[in-house]
Amino acid sequence: QVQLVESGGGLVQPGGSLRLSCAASGRAVTSYTMGWFRRAPGKDREFVAVISWTGDTAYADSVKGRFTTSRDNAKSTVYLQMNMLKPEDTAVYFCAAGQVTGWDASQFDYWGQGTQLTVSS
Repeated sequence: QVQLVESGGGLVQPGGSLRLSCAASGRAVTSYTMGWFRRAPGKDREFVAVISWTGDTAYADSVKGRFTTSRDNAKSTVYLQMNMLKPEDTAVYFCAAGQVTGWDASQFDYWGQGTQLTVSS
């Protein structure tokens, strides 16, 4: 089993930056793909970013160039650096882990509880 705990959410003004963290415990996630997803009010969950165990990354078009995901395997932690934030980035952000390729949410086995990001002036 893998437990994931997100942190770092909060309220930020448009144009601001924030970094989310996802700490993993239990089974080692060194060989897992780690994904970030979000669910905005009234909308379905959507893919944000993913990082493979080799460090390859992929991003949704809506965040490309603004968000960066990274991982520190020694700390079993994954990060999502978010810059140039927009009101439409407001959502609950979830991290997920799985031995998968790609970013199909249904393929991820473990999920965190989510952390709220609100972008508003």
